[in-house]
Amino acid sequence: MTDTPLAPAPSGSAPRRATARFMLAHPAHLMALGFGSGLSPLAPGTVGTLWAWLSFLLLQRWLSPAGIGWLIALSIPVGWWACTVTAKHMRVLDPGSIVWDEVVAFWLVLWLVMPTGFWGQVIAFGLFRYFDAAKPGPVGWADRLSHGVNPTTDRHAWTWAGFGIMADDLVAAGCTLLVIALWRFM
Repeated sequence: MTDTPLAPAPSGSAPRRATARFMLAHPAHLMALGFGSGLSPLAPGTVGTLWAWLSFLLLQRWLSPAGIGWLIALSIPVGWWACTVTAKHMRVLDPGSIVWDEVVAFWLVLWLVMPTGFWGQVIAFGLFRYFDAAKPGPVGWADRLSHGVNPTTDRHAWTWAGFGIMADDLVAAGCTLLVIALWRFM
């Protein structure tokens, strides 16, 4: 994912980089940056997805499937807020370091394909990363939802940015689940 910078930054200042200090400055930053996984200099979306996978396996030890479902349901609107706040503070519409969208979307994939073995999880990971990175069809459409907004003229631009950040990964999760369902039932 490439960062989508603003036409001019809202306050005339340059976009901010995601650093550990920035991440720890606000709870929304900590969440949106995937508790540090988004700070990876290489492939932060992939690192965020790997963090999601590991954290999901740990969550299964303490939460029932219904509990994980509630966690995911809560994480979507709270993640929208966190992504909105963090993108606004970074002064970038779609920062690559924001990975909460990958985390929640991959949790959703794993929640719906489990129980499955290691190789089933690897296939789910690969399919999700393909749809998220290549952005074919509906994923590309969802990704472009917020790219035309202008924070200097639209007072809801940052809300749309947060929505767009979350939306394309949820659509990528849906595409991943569709492929897995077709594969299982054919």
